[in-house]
Amino acid sequence: MVNNAGVMYLAPVADLRLDEWERMVDVNIKGLLNTAAAALSHMQKQGGGHLVTIGSIVGHQVGPMGGVYAATKFAARALAEVFRIECGSTIRSTLISPGAVSTELFDKILHPQIQEMAKARLSNALPAEAIADAISFAIDQPDNVDVSEIIVRPREM
Repeated sequence: MVNNAGVMYLAPVADLRLDEWERMVDVNIKGLLNTAAAALSHMQKQGGGHLVTIGSIVGHQVGPMGGVYAATKFAARALAEVFRIECGSTIRSTLISPGAVSTELFDKILHPQIQEMAKARLSNALPAEAIADAISFAIDQPDNVDVSEIIVRPREM
């Protein structure tokens, strides 16, 4: 099961965009939890499985203008580790943390100046297939191999 839920609103925290914060928490954290609950229940019944959680590079290093988004991705990282620790005897857990990927995620940024800066970074962004390849690598490992975490980012950014 690939657990991929995310919205990204970037703005200085001083802008106090509370509605955006709430939406990111609802989708990026609660969405992951609710999806994992459904998948884990099924995996427990069948005696095994693999839960792949899509995080972000900002779940490892916070940058300016994205503090709340980063906080939600730190939470995704923590959840993937909790799944590994608590369910690891029968269910594998992998966190994939992409850097910039060419998706519509950048179109949802509402802060005009940050949206322009973010779109400029897309020229070197990874294609979505790079993330699919990382997922395939993790799930194709033998049962006795646990790929806990993969960071995938463009070589040039």
